[in-house]
Formats: sequence, C-alpha cells, structure tokens
Amino acid sequence: MSNEIIKVPDIGSSDEVEVIEISVKAGDRIEEETTLIVLESDKASMDIPSPMAGVVTKVLVSEGDKVKEGSPILEVEVEGADSAPATEPEAAAEPEPVIAMAESEPEPAPAAEAPASVGREEIRVPDIGSSEAVEIVEVAASVGDELAVEDALITLETDKASMDVPSPYAGKLVELVVKEGDKVVEGDLIGYIEVVGAAAPATEAQPAKAASPSQAEIVSAAPTPSAPSASAPAPLANKADTQVSATSGKVHAGPAVRMLARELGVDLTQVVGSGPKNRIVKEDLQNFVKQVMQQTKATSGTVAAGGAGIPPIPLQDFSQFGKVEEKPMGRLLKAGAVNLHRSWLNVPHVTQFDEADITDLEEFRKSVKAEAEKQGARLTPLPFMIKACALALKAFPQFNVSLGGAGDTLIWKEYINIGFAVDTPDGLLVVVVKDADKKSVYELARESSDLAARAQNKQLKGDDMKGGCFTISSLGSIGGTAFTPIVNAPEVAILGVSKASMKPVWDGKAFLPRLMLPLSLSYDHRAINGADAARFTAYLAQQLSDIRKMLL
Repeated sequence: MSNEIIKVPDIGSSDEVEVIEISVKAGDRIEEETTLIVLESDKASMDIPSPMAGVVTKVLVSEGDKVKEGSPILEVEVEGADSAPATEPEAAAEPEPVIAMAESEPEPAPAAEAPASVGREEIRVPDIGSSEAVEIVEVAASVGDELAVEDALITLETDKASMDVPSPYAGKLVELVVKEGDKVVEGDLIGYIEVVGAAAPATEAQPAKAASPSQAEIVSAAPTPSAPSASAPAPLANKADTQVSATSGKVHAGPAVRMLARELGVDLTQVVGSGPKNRIVKEDLQNFVKQVMQQTKATSGTVAAGGAGIPPIPLQDFSQFGKVEEKPMGRLLKAGAVNLHRSWLNVPHVTQFDEADITDLEEFRKSVKAEAEKQGARLTPLPFMIKACALALKAFPQFNVSLGGAGDTLIWKEYINIGFAVDTPDGLLVVVVKDADKKSVYELARESSDLAARAQNKQLKGDDMKGGCFTISSLGSIGGTAFTPIVNAPEVAILGVSKASMKPVWDGKAFLPRLMLPLSLSYDHRAINGADAARFTAYLAQQLSDIRKMLL
C-alpha cells in the first residue's frame, strides 16, 4: 500500500485553467479512467481521468481553483508500491487528456482574401483531434436560420468530452444533412450556407500535442478563423448566445451532466447554469429536479391546492370568532383525502340510482345464519353484495376496465377483484377480495370478515389493498337513503349502498310491504355510458331480489 499524488497532466497549454467541477470526494474508490475533475478554459472544457486505481484519501483542489500542468489534484491510496505516479509523462499506459487551443491567430495572407460574393458554401466537421466517429448530441441551428461566424451548429460528444462545432461563415443556413444521433468524423458534411459578402473559411489551429490512442478525446471549440483585422469574432465559448438560457435552446454543460440529464429525462434548456459562463453543473441539475418535485408535491400532494385551473380556497383566521385548536391530519386520513380529491378532479362522475327488493334475500340470510356460523362465516348482507357485483362485472365487462395512461385506451381485466370500504378509527380503508367470482357466499363471508377485522386492528398487508376492479361502499348499517360515492380511480365505477327500508310496492294487485335497498352507482363517464349504467344497476337489483339467479 502506498499514497500517490495525482497531478494535472499535459493539457496542451501553459496557462492556468479553472476547476469547474470535482467528480470525486475523500473515501471514494476510483478506477483507472474515472473522471476526477473538469477543467474549463476560454475555448474548451475537459475531464481529467485518473491514471490509477485506489481510494481517494484527500482532495487537494476546490471548485474555482486555477491549475496547470503539474498542479496536485488529489492523494490516492493505491495497492502495491509500483503504481506509476501521475506526474510521469513517459508512462504510456496512463491516459492523458489533451486540449486543443489556438495559441495565436495567424496573420492573414492578402492573397487569400475572397472578394465580396453571394454563394453557397459547404460546412464540414473540422479537426476534432480524433479519427473515430463522434456522436451528434444536439443540433443547435435550423434550416432558414441567419448565422454569424462562430454561431453553434452542432454539439458532439464522446465518453469523456463534448464540443460545439461553430459556423465558419456568416449567412443563411439553407440545408442540413445531419441529425441528432448521427456519428461523424473530420471532413463529414454538415450542411450548406448561403454566404453574402466576403467570408473566409476557418483555418486550422496550431496543432495540438500528439495524443496516443489511450489519451482522452480532445474537447475544444472549433479553431478561430483568421480575419483581416484585429476585430476577429470572439471564441464560441465567450459568446453570450451560447450561455444557458431557458428559452435559447443552447446548452453549456459537460458530458457527465448531459449523461445524467438524459438518465433523469431532464431538458437541459430548462436548467439555469451557475458555473463559469453559465455552465450547467451537477448541482444545477439536482436543484432543478428537486424544485420540480416540490412543485408537483405542492399541486398534487395537498388537499387545499387548486387543480385544473380551480383557485384554492382562501385561508381564514378562525380564531377571530372563538377558541380553536389546529391538529395535524392522520397519515391515513390525509392519504385518503388526497386520493379522493385527485379522483374527483380527474374523473367525470355520474351517479345512477336504483332500488333492489331484498325481502327474500334477508329472509334466506337469517334462516341460514346459524349454519353459517358453524362453518366460521358471519353472514351479513355484504357477501351477497360482493357475489352479485362479481356476477354483474361478468355480465357487463365494460365496468371491469381502467383507462390507459394517455386516456385514449381501455385496459380490460380478465380477473374480478372486489374492494369494499372499511370504516376504521384512523380513517377509511378499502380492502380487496381477490377472485370474488370464483368463491362461494360462505367463502366471501369468511374472507370479508377477516379483512375487516385486520383493518380495524392495523394488521393489513399491502397486497390486501391492491388490485381492485370495483368497490362497494356500504353505509346501510348507519343510515341514509342515497349518496354519491367518489370513484376509486383507476377503477371506473363504485357502488354505494344505503340503509334498507320497508316500502309499499305494487305487485299488480295490491301494495305489499317489501324491504327495499337503495343503490347508488357512480361511474366514470369517459369509459361508461348512461345506458350501460342503468342496465348494470337493474341487473344487480335482479340478482339481489332473487338470489336463486346467482346459481344460474
């Protein structure tokens, strides 16, 4: 084991360069080629990779520091004493980034000046310091754009570097032959520009220090073109129109940030950079994602927030009218409130009302109640309702669907799971009976009783509340004549059951006392039409009125 100091390798310039990003910290295990820091000059940016593997013991630079070749970067603990230090330039195995910089602008030759003219000129990929094909990650100009010299055309990116390719001419872009995702090499055609007046093509910069195949890719803007006067255009990295803007569409960011943005699905044109020359650094990206998540939570995670353009209820000081006490909502009550609020805003609700004559059902239920208890089943009206709803979903499968994510498809389910609401001291819970259509009334009675008891005792498992196709909300034991339940999205329908009462019903000859059960079916009108809802409740009422039909 030995400690080695990693220093800045040959970066093709003797000038000090600013550290704009530190990619590792003390305690990190690094491998060869792991990016350590990112440097940026007026004309280029580059990643500095590690020449050895080991554990970082100390970072010797900070963001904003100026470094040059030979400056210490960090201390690394490496295994074995034979590790080559980062300062040995002759170590061929060590990758060494190279940055191409024009040391000076050549004096323009008078004979090379083109006379004023109007013509169509080719724009080709300049020398990018590599013979390998490089991917186009961004096309910054469009056909018809008026371009100045040095305006960005495309952005290229390798595993370690990114670079903008500027226009060598001023004029109107009339044709583009490349697109995002294409791979290009030096000399490949980018497009054609209609040039008005004198326009000299970009000349090659001073050749950079030769790089071996193991060296990092060159990261630089295209060479600065020669000009007949001292007022030559500023390098691309210095132009204001290349700085990050939420509306400009041009992005100044390193390859690591671009890769992270692609993984997170973030549009970098929406991120404001805080680095040098408005460069986007990782912290900017992280802060942007955090801000979006907080805004999403504020608009969808609270009941008071407005939705669909609806203004929120104004806050009021209730203490001015008398004594008050503000208490936080319980976790369960808060979650239920958010879900109900979301469903009410997103689902176009319609409620269909009907009644079921359950006189015979109640008589039968009471006659077999004692027998059911011997089999461990508490026979309430609920198991019969679950059974009837399962049969109704089979008869009307359009009620056993959910809308697709885009709202233009329907997901048809081949299973029938019935949920029912349980009133607990902490709030409302919906538990789910799986494969309700395949179970007997006794089985449904045992399972529903078990689920309700575990809900009351806070013993439910996550699976007990998932996978519902249709929900029953029964308030019959409490009272009421009718209500409009809120659809438990992503389901498309919910059945509300109120208290049964004796009513005189005409049988064709006389009025007879019958036990009538109010039914309230709320449904999502995007998936279900009114006629089907009426047929569904009528079918359900028939099943409950004559339980013999459940056997057919």
